[in-house]
Amino acid sequence: MRGTGTIARACAASAVPPRVLVSASATGYYGDTGERIVDESAPAGTDFLASVCAEWEAAADPARKAGIRVVHPRTGLVVAARGGAFGRLLPLFRLGLGGRLGSGDQYWPFISLADQIAALRFALGTETLSGPADFTAPHPLTNRAVTRALSRAVHRPALVPVPAVALRAALGGFATSLTFSTRAVPTALLAAGFTFRHPRFEQALDAALHGTG
Repeated sequence: MRGTGTIARACAASAVPPRVLVSASATGYYGDTGERIVDESAPAGTDFLASVCAEWEAAADPARKAGIRVVHPRTGLVVAARGGAFGRLLPLFRLGLGGRLGSGDQYWPFISLADQIAALRFALGTETLSGPADFTAPHPLTNRAVTRALSRAVHRPALVPVPAVALRAALGGFATSLTFSTRAVPTALLAAGFTFRHPRFEQALDAALHGTG
């Protein structure tokens, strides 16, 4: 947050300020929302991660007040073969050690790596897009559905729920966010004209596993 604030103040004080500042956030902003669909108009959650996201976004206020267009990508689970929470989950499923997390009923807002990169470029160049923008595919799935799709894709069973202690050991700080339910949809991106290459989880998964896009 301090780094974001420093950059925002520097942008605001610049003799030739940038036209746009893209300052990262996350769907953790909404907290655990259960089955309720949320978009950028929803309030912040009340848990620790939500408060961190809210403060992080607020740290960019100096740039916003100076008239700079500020975009906050609220990113969901990035479906990629390496890195992030998904990159740590995938090896477990390939070993046949994957399974639903908890009840499996929690919604996961996901986005393919290709769409994440494309959306960032879109945010930089689209003057009509400002404020928070959910960087999530239009069709969030439950963890149970994601587990089934992963199991089929890697040809391994996923019958046993993953215990919380094993989840924390494998995912570290990512574990808590993956047990939350956040049914976030990308209203702002779609309204601004962004087109998803991988709107469905199976498409995003295929891209991650086989490099199809």
